[in-house]
Amino acid sequence: MRRLTLLLIGLWLSGVAHAHVSSTGFLTLNVNGREVEGSLELAVLDIERAVGIDANRDGKITWGELLNSEHTLNQYVGQHLGLGARSGACPLKFTTLEVNERVDGKYARLAFTAHCTTAPERLSIRYHLMEGIDPAHRGLLTLTMGNNVRTGVLGGPAAVEVSPFLQYLRVGVEHIWGGIDHLLFLISLLLPAVLTRRNGHWEPVGSARPALLDILRVVTAFTIAHSLTLSLAALNIVHLPSRLTESIIAASIIVAALNNIFPLVTEARARLAFAFGLLHGFGFASVLADMGLPSGARLLALLPFNLGIEAGQLAVVLAVMPVVYQLRNGSLYRDRLMPLGSAGIAALALVWVVQRAFLPWLT
Repeated sequence: MRRLTLLLIGLWLSGVAHAHVSSTGFLTLNVNGREVEGSLELAVLDIERAVGIDANRDGKITWGELLNSEHTLNQYVGQHLGLGARSGACPLKFTTLEVNERVDGKYARLAFTAHCTTAPERLSIRYHLMEGIDPAHRGLLTLTMGNNVRTGVLGGPAAVEVSPFLQYLRVGVEHIWGGIDHLLFLISLLLPAVLTRRNGHWEPVGSARPALLDILRVVTAFTIAHSLTLSLAALNIVHLPSRLTESIIAASIIVAALNNIFPLVTEARARLAFAFGLLHGFGFASVLADMGLPSGARLLALLPFNLGIEAGQLAVVLAVMPVVYQLRNGSLYRDRLMPLGSAGIAALALVWVVQRAFLPWLT
């Protein structure tokens, strides 16, 4: 019991961190003859980790501190980002520095130009930003050469020559694994799948079949719902403010978790998954929007990105639910683990609601 309490306290304290913890850079390149115009966006918090720009160590990065560190930042980027053509390297020349707001916080945008000796038929890219600091960091690339627009995922020691389909499949998997708010919502709905409600009490299901059917209904409803709104938002048909969307996503976790403690919706949890899944789809769409992809490239990325989300989601379900099924017969799961775990999830989500709705500068 003491260990469980400590775990829940740790879960609560982690609420001050972001729900989406993945580190991402955004690289845009436009090749015109021998000239390359580009920009790189890095999270201000990642820049602090990489080069240390918080001069007064107060935990807040100001524009002045970022501007004073511009030379150091340019040196760091120049050492970890390189462009080249068959004729040799295309040296970077940094031009402007500004700050952009994205869904997950402030990003520094460095604009630059690069001059190649000959017009590159094929541009090579060396991307080692955040290497040795965050191995999960990835760079999302949009490369325009004439009428040809390519997208890709950069990062790691290997050159990026993977098909765009596989690249965005991986982005989808990484996003769902990093987006713990989406997973906590789904897990909250699945925890009672191995139980049935009788006479005001939770009782274990007698066999695996009803549990599997319940899991299938919930996961399918959630998948259909978020796939629908992800597509509508990615195609710019429907748009909701990110602050509203992220706040409601956090609130949906509270509803799903508290429903395990004070059950109001038992047999119809799939409907709950569908209703709130529509909002979660807008949250997924914010990732594609933040990539700054042209509409054509966004269409190409949509299918593999969504499939990646489903694959990551399925992997978590397959990892968690067999364990929960084995624990279902004991009173420890029904009376302690599920209610206390759900309370911890609800408490964490409450922190996110406050952050996102009322204190957005802390997210």
